[in-house]
Amino acid sequence: MDWTKQIGRYVLVMVLQVLLFNQLQLLGVCHPYIYILCLLMMPITLPHSADMFIGAAVGLVMDVFCNTPGIHMAACILVMFIRPYLLGVIVNDKDRLNEQISIHSLGLEAMVKYTAVLVVVHHLMVFMIASWGWTHLGFVLLETAVSSILTIGIILGYNMLTNR
Repeated sequence: MDWTKQIGRYVLVMVLQVLLFNQLQLLGVCHPYIYILCLLMMPITLPHSADMFIGAAVGLVMDVFCNTPGIHMAACILVMFIRPYLLGVIVNDKDRLNEQISIHSLGLEAMVKYTAVLVVVHHLMVFMIASWGWTHLGFVLLETAVSSILTIGIILGYNMLTNR
């Protein structure tokens, strides 16, 4: 595995998230969190505990930049907890997966399912914790849907461009 490529992608995505996407809030309901691209594309060969630690670290960095105490960290840990089980359900033959998760290794349909489930879980967790309760459930669901659609589109677009 090329760790320099992985770290470079992380730095680039985090800079884009903090400087561009955190400022982009369309109609108050669209908050794309593209930084989870780093988590989704993590190699599958890492131990589950390492995945969880990396998820916590990425979430902590986002919490520092977004001034959200623990919200992103909790969502990232949940995503990294679910990820290996979701891959087991979506991909029948895990042996065909190489070290890197991509459209090339998963196939388009499986990559869309994988990305969509994890992005929706992440966004729903972030917006539910941020709303502090069930009173704004309709708005949380709208925010989750709109933000997830944009985030999924950006992640799949990035993956298509980089994995030709």
